[in-house]
Parts: sequence; structure tokens; C-alpha cells
Amino acid sequence: TGTSVLICIRQYFVDEDDTVPQKVVVQKNSRRGVHFRRAGPRQRVNFESDEVKACIVSCGGLCPGLNTVIRELVCGLAHMYNVNNIFGIQNGYKGFYSSNYVAITPKTVNDIHKRGGTVLGTSRGGHDTKKIVDNIQDRGINQVYIIGGDGTQKGAYEIYKEIRKRGLKVAVAGVPKTIDNDIAIIDKSFGFDSAVEEAQRAINSAHVEACSAENGIGLVKLMGRYSGFIAMYATLASRDVDCCLIPESPFYMDGEGGLLQYVERRLKENKHMVIVVAEGAGQDIIAKSIPASDQLDASGNKLLLDIGLWLTHKIKDHFKSKKMEMTIKYIDPTYMIRAIPSNAADNVYCTLLAHSAIHGAMAGYSFTVGMVNGRHAYIPFYRVTSTRNKVKITDRMWARLLSSTNQPSFLRQKDIDEAREADRLTNKPPLPPVANQNVAKAFDQSASASSNGEI
Repeated sequence: TGTSVLICIRQYFVDEDDTVPQKVVVQKNSRRGVHFRRAGPRQRVNFESDEVKACIVSCGGLCPGLNTVIRELVCGLAHMYNVNNIFGIQNGYKGFYSSNYVAITPKTVNDIHKRGGTVLGTSRGGHDTKKIVDNIQDRGINQVYIIGGDGTQKGAYEIYKEIRKRGLKVAVAGVPKTIDNDIAIIDKSFGFDSAVEEAQRAINSAHVEACSAENGIGLVKLMGRYSGFIAMYATLASRDVDCCLIPESPFYMDGEGGLLQYVERRLKENKHMVIVVAEGAGQDIIAKSIPASDQLDASGNKLLLDIGLWLTHKIKDHFKSKKMEMTIKYIDPTYMIRAIPSNAADNVYCTLLAHSAIHGAMAGYSFTVGMVNGRHAYIPFYRVTSTRNKVKITDRMWARLLSSTNQPSFLRQKDIDEAREADRLTNKPPLPPVANQNVAKAFDQSASASSNGEI
């Protein structure tokens, strides 16, 4: 059964058959749907404490809470399971075969949660599955903890498949990380609350600048390559924003109902305004006036054009042609936001994610850990990497934002119809109820796999 010093009280254990549903709002005749294993400590574990040799790696961009996750993985392994062989992989995936492993203990990571960034270092790209697994095998590693976004989790899935192909007794646990909150399935990414809180500082500064000038405009660009969650939540929290632009909601500049007309009207009414724009918004519009680059970063993401700078020039040119006085201040706090330490709420969340990852790995599972409908769960890698979480512009949250800012939707009827059709395809009508004898088979792969396989 393995050795565990975690549990003395039976009710702490999670039952092997406990599952978490992907959807909690369903129709009366809906089928059971997809379920995931509930995260938590198991009565039976798959590793002896003294045989565990664990490693931790962080990949991709920075995010508040990375150091907290690293600290709690180390402290959780040591204090809950008496694991003493824990190593940090430096500088992302390439660190498996190009850098030294660094031994880490609870003492060495004691204060790192108070700092931003990651003490292990990080990088984009550098993933070579066979080299990584060769190194894991040669060093006798049997638990791998991988912190990173969807590209990193795809890499973790490839590592898991190669490990399984070789028949190695190695658990791979992914902790999903994205400041944009665009990882599928999970309720929220760690660091997101901290990012929204820090974004408030930039918005407040933009508001002060706008109010202090004649026809003042404060323009703030926030992170959000494909998903505008930071921009949307920061706007809702602020109450000072007059317009929020995100990648999921198309907009146009000129003519009736366009952005420039709205900006002009808002300045005539209030004498100032604040605009928040996600970095991925309006890329199709910019491409019409500036040749788009096909260059990719090391993670394979297309390099974006600067929507903030482009909007600044377009707004200036518009008011110059109207011979109307205005002042615009452009604020880009991108790297300031992602480099801060996590706030109190994220520190707690990071702790729960790290502990859930440890319990799953000790039980021999391979998975991505995350909160699903308020419960921590073990999710198959492919489920969090096959799609991306995006703001639904047909949802009530976006309607709340439009009500808060009083901005027009900037949508043509064609855009609305396309969004509704996309939602319809995502939420297909439920199938007829299955026969009782088949209900037991309706669990997702994640709830029925063997203890040493992906769940």
C-alpha cells in the first residue's frame, strides 16, 4: 500500500469512486455526461515514501503564484509524505537535458512565495520528448510535476505517452498555468485574481490621467492573446471603464456605430473616458492597414501587432481631422502584472492545487489538476489542451460588462449570428437517456482508468 504519514483520520480520505461532473447545469433528461476523478488523498498509495524521487519544472511565461506552487509541492511532499528526494529542473523543458538538477528542500523554498517569477527559471519551447524521458529514466525520477500553460500541458501529455510506452513506473502531474485564464475545463487559473487586482492599478492611473485633461482618454492594454478574461474582469471590477475591447468580440472603427463615433460621443458627454483593450483584440483590423507578421515565438504563438499603439494613433488622427482638442495616455502594464507575487486568495488556491497534485501522483495517476465546478479534480491531459477557454459574448457576464460600461456591442448582426451558432455547436442537445445497465459505463476515461495510467 505504500507509506504515508499524512492520514490518521479516516474521513480525510477521498473515496476511489468519487467523481466531479464537468457540467452541473443540465436538463432533466440529460445523460450523465463527463466526470473526472475527485482530487484528494487516497487510503492506498502507489509509492513508498523513501522510493520517491520527484522533480518540478516550470515552463512558459511568468504568472503570479508560480513560486507558491513550487513551495507547496516541495513542502507538501516533505511534510505530508516524508519525501526527501526532490529536485528542481532549471529553465523549463530544456533543463531536463541541458541544465543541472537542483536539490530543493522545504528550507530552501521557505520564503519564495513572497517573490514574483519562478526560482527555477523558465523558458518557451525546448521540448524534446525522447531526450526528456531518457533523462527521467537515467536519473530514476518517478514523479514529474509540470507547471505551465496549454502548450506545456501538451508537452506533459507527450511525456506521459512516452513513459507509458516504455512501461516506466512514473507519475506525471500537470499544474495548469495561464495568466489569461484560457485553460479549458477548469474554473480558473491560479494567478488570475492577482492579475486582475494589479490591472486595477493601471486602470486607476488611466482614469486619473483622463480626468485631469481636457477631453482626456486613458487607454490601457492588458494581457489576453486569445481570451479577454483579464480585460473583462478588470473592467467589471473597476467601474471607471467606458469601453472594453476583447478578442472574442469583433469591433469596427469607422462609420455609424463604430468605435471612433462612440469615443467622440463619450467625450462630449463626460469630457473624459477610459478604454481597456486586450492584446489580442482587433488584430484583423490592424492587419488591413499594417502588413501582418507570420513570425512565431518559441511556443508557436503568432507574434501580435500592438493594438494599443495602433488605437492611440487612430484616435489621435480622428480627432485631428475633426479639429477637436484631446489628450490620450497609453498605459501598457503587461509585464508588471505577470511579475508580481500572488495575493492571499491565489496563495491559498496554489496551495490546494499543489497538494491535490501530490495526492494524485502518490496514488500513481497521471493528469492535469484543476478546480471544476468548485471541486478539485484530476483531468486527462488531452481534455485541457484540445480546446481553449474563451469569453462567450452571448453569455450573461459579457452582458453585465456592456451594462457597466454602457458601450455598444460593436457587433453586426452577422457577428451575433456566428457567435450563437458557435454556442449551439458547443452545447448540442442531450442524447436520449441511456439504459440503466449502461449508466455505470458513462464515466469519462478519467474516472475509470487504471491507477498507473492517465486519468
